[in-house]
Amino acid sequence: MIPTLLLTATVLVVTIVLAIPLGAYMHRVYAGEMFWASRLLGPVERLTYRLIGTSPEREMDWKRYALAILLFNLAGGLFLYVLLLLQGHLPFNPMHFSGVAPGSAFNTAVSFITNTNWQDYSGGSTMSYLSQMLGLTVQNFLSAATGIVILLPIIRALVRHNTKDLGNFWVDMTRTVLYVLIPLSVIFSLILMQQGVVQTLSGAIHADLIAPFTSGGKTILQQVIHIGPVASQESIMMLGNNGGGFFNMNDAHPFENPTGLTNFLETIAMILIPVGLVFLFGQMTKARKTAWAILVSMLILFIPLTLVSQHFELAGNPIFHQLDVTQTNHAALAGGGNMEGVEDRIGAGASALFATVATATSTGAANCAYDSFIPLSGGINLFLMQLGEVVFGGVGSGLASFLAFMIFAVFLGGLMVGRTPEFLGKKIGSFEIKMTSLSILIMPLFVLIGTAIAATTVAGRAGVFNPGPHGFSEMLYAVTSPANNNGSAFGGLSSDTRFYNLLTGICILFGRYWVYLPLLALAGALAEKKKTPAGSGTLSTHTPIFIGLTVGVILLVGALNFFPALALGPIAEQLAPVSHVMTH
Repeated sequence: MIPTLLLTATVLVVTIVLAIPLGAYMHRVYAGEMFWASRLLGPVERLTYRLIGTSPEREMDWKRYALAILLFNLAGGLFLYVLLLLQGHLPFNPMHFSGVAPGSAFNTAVSFITNTNWQDYSGGSTMSYLSQMLGLTVQNFLSAATGIVILLPIIRALVRHNTKDLGNFWVDMTRTVLYVLIPLSVIFSLILMQQGVVQTLSGAIHADLIAPFTSGGKTILQQVIHIGPVASQESIMMLGNNGGGFFNMNDAHPFENPTGLTNFLETIAMILIPVGLVFLFGQMTKARKTAWAILVSMLILFIPLTLVSQHFELAGNPIFHQLDVTQTNHAALAGGGNMEGVEDRIGAGASALFATVATATSTGAANCAYDSFIPLSGGINLFLMQLGEVVFGGVGSGLASFLAFMIFAVFLGGLMVGRTPEFLGKKIGSFEIKMTSLSILIMPLFVLIGTAIAATTVAGRAGVFNPGPHGFSEMLYAVTSPANNNGSAFGGLSSDTRFYNLLTGICILFGRYWVYLPLLALAGALAEKKKTPAGSGTLSTHTPIFIGLTVGVILLVGALNFFPALALGPIAEQLAPVSHVMTH
């Protein structure tokens, strides 16, 4: 356990060290400052503005900003949908894949434009290179940028006063893609390629088998291995919290995640930008203490849940202990514990850390089989998503949701102690609380209703391969992940059906836009308010008491909404082998 603890601590410390200068860099980018990056990329930025007919001086109110987001995402989704349908007739298709089925194409299109990247297909054996590069990888950039530009108006609303202007969507998108996502992705891609991640346009390679075998009367001498432009997609997949793997095995595949170093760096990449945005928030609002309070709150939620997950994975299966099956291994990180569905080169502890990072953010990547986790570990992955994508969360969108919880905590704290409900100088009124409440409660509503529909209909139950609590966990996960724009899968459930394509597609769309449109409306209301100087009646937002209040509100909302469902799934399954051991 000690090496795993050191790995967890190293990931968090290195991330914070890298995120501090990243936050400062992003602050200069969004402030439009002239510095080395703008001198290098400024001509491309200005050319982009001329092509789309806008300028940094032309700002929008929250309604125009929201409309621009919706129209831009709609255009991207339609383009991707048509591209997937027609890929069989388009170039860069060396494996001669046919067009994607309409239901799967719809599900994939809405998934990738919303940063969900839920996959009901095997990427390496379904998508042409053109679909992977022009379709999925491009949307990985644009959907991640959309998450960030959802956050920026909220931060500006806390800084500005007596105005309706919240920035320009097109300018924010251009600067995010050009100055933040592309440079980071290029650097990360080069590191991944150096470590052995595949980057090629070759169709496939053939490997001679060491032990040929006979199948259907035919002797099989070779294995056909799909390859392609993996590193370029992998880099933005992790940095942008996308998670859609090139191969069906995702980051358990050695061509996506070949070494211990790539596993370490990919774990950091998932939380680097979300943590960097916390420091960007501190710089833009000049509230650095509040930014640190946000980060500490996230760590208070993340670390205990991660340690519990790692403990159960390293402890192994209790029934195996009863059968005197050893689950220990002398290797520090690889081997030992619950090794079902785990790559031995990665190990149970590092896999549990990767999983909690992927579900704490909205990445949805996997370097092991989540379906094979010890039930409580799988339940922790569920709970991290069900908290509302606020523990680091997706790029931009996670911090936006966290700020909603902080505003709600300010309101509750003010009611309890009789102080004025203010957040960073902005008074919180009834409209603001309505919008924050709406953004917080939409996701639980769709998860619980969607799971109920899946559990009570023939079509929903038909996709489940496992009986009892585990089967219920699979249905709960299959709705929770899309509704939180996470995209990871529990496995053990056939999701490529008309029922689940429609159900998850609806959850993806409403989980993205019905959550963040109220937050943009909140930003519009806050921007029009005047800033009030802090006084003796103002509730401080960076004290240990307020950190505890915010964490308590997040846990309370998550527990009240989802504990009964978790009790029917992973908790009941966790207790089942324990009771089996005690009675035998």
